[in-house]
Amino acid sequence: MKNRFVFFLFFILFSGSLLAAQAPKREFYELRIYHATSTQMTRLHAYLKDAYLPALHRAGVKDVGVFKALDNDSLLYVLTPLKSLDQLTKIPAQLQKDASYQSAGKDYIESAFKDPAYQRIETVVMQAFDGMPMHSKSGVTAPPEQRVYELRSYESPSEKRYLNKVKMFESGEIDIFKKLGFNPVFFAKVIAGSKMPNLMYMTTFADRPTRDASWKAFGSDPDWGKLKVMPEFQDNMNKNTIVFLRPTDYSDL
Repeated sequence: MKNRFVFFLFFILFSGSLLAAQAPKREFYELRIYHATSTQMTRLHAYLKDAYLPALHRAGVKDVGVFKALDNDSLLYVLTPLKSLDQLTKIPAQLQKDASYQSAGKDYIESAFKDPAYQRIETVVMQAFDGMPMHSKSGVTAPPEQRVYELRSYESPSEKRYLNKVKMFESGEIDIFKKLGFNPVFFAKVIAGSKMPNLMYMTTFADRPTRDASWKAFGSDPDWGKLKVMPEFQDNMNKNTIVFLRPTDYSDL
């Protein structure tokens, strides 16, 4: 009897360890927002396409998204999924040692004091939700020049209410997005940025009419109708910022 109990206990512990090992680790994301003039934007695209993305691929970063802002020609968004924060901190040193990157990116890297390659860079660092620990490529098959990607930031008045909004996403909201074909790329907590406390997520559509129809369906979805009125999920955000994007022809996402 004692041996059977020991075996059962060992089985439970082993199974738990195996499940923990198989569970995907939550990714981190770096979102860069370049501010640039039209002339600088041409140089930026050349740098990202010919130098930066190939170098990140060589460094083990498989997917990098590059997106134009539809309502602001002076902004360019670069989304980099990462396995860890350690990987994020090591990339600059890897780029320094990458001769191909240094050669292909020379115009950007060695830009003159009076002729910079951009105006400024904003950076946001995020970690994926438990409910979607890894990014996903869009399932949209429309040509890139027609697609509409929607980047949202939900800000909250306090850390507690922000975490409550994250919990709301993981209590059914993410499932509704997937059910209705929003083709999400990521859902993430912002751990460093200028709008904290906030979360961010990206959804993708074939075009603007499809996007509008999807949100209309979301608003009338019965599961959303139940979730949004739950007392525990009230008053957990006070600002919603929406940016419409379109992937470049060299974007991985």
